[in-house]
Amino acid sequence: MCESTELQALDKILLGAERPLVLSEEDLNVTAYHEGGHALTGLLLEGSDPVTKVTIVPRGQALGVTMYTPLDDRYNYSKEYLLTRLVTALGGRAAEQVIFNHVTTGAENDLQRVTSIARQMVMRWGMSKRLGTVSYSKRESPFMGGGDTGVPTDYSEETAELIDEEVQVIVRSCYDQAIELLTTYRPTLDRLAQELRRQETIDIKQLHAIMQETGAPISAAQRQVPSQGTGVLAPPPPPMEPVIPPDIE
Repeated sequence: MCESTELQALDKILLGAERPLVLSEEDLNVTAYHEGGHALTGLLLEGSDPVTKVTIVPRGQALGVTMYTPLDDRYNYSKEYLLTRLVTALGGRAAEQVIFNHVTTGAENDLQRVTSIARQMVMRWGMSKRLGTVSYSKRESPFMGGGDTGVPTDYSEETAELIDEEVQVIVRSCYDQAIELLTTYRPTLDRLAQELRRQETIDIKQLHAIMQETGAPISAAQRQVPSQGTGVLAPPPPPMEPVIPPDIE
């Protein structure tokens, strides 16, 4: 898909510079489903920032990128919005699990961001029912570059364990939600991956066309973004054979 020089320059700023990597078919397939998982969870979930572009062209340190464009500036973040962010961030790992029944190292950055957000929800923003509206974080010293203040924590080991448990509960719940969404809308995920393999980059109009073609609902926020783009898609793939899950022992 051809893009203007201006759009290419904007992509370089927002998504990172392209890297001339030669990926194997396996890596390309995994990356297509990984980014498709990010995109599809964002397209489906109410409260998610709209998805405007997805690419499997390696950029920066990433093998693929899903671009979200907020409708307006945010200065406060609701718990519901943060949970949606976690689901979409885990959508790539969840897609690998749903499609291949195994996971790769491609979600490293996603997991770092997810863990950071979930921990702040528990420790800084009082968003844990078990721990309540108490802050367990100390302000960073302005003289230490944002690092450790050197001040000991003012909560017990038992509380530290409870914090870890609550972070795990939040992340596990969001991962389960991502798995459920991608399993339910597996045909749409397959279609997104197929189109990414064919074109490498798909825009918002193509994303909307795939959702409509496969009968998947588009979130209200997603519909508010103007559908600018080519809208050119490959013919739909032939019907897929049903996937029979392995016996659970």
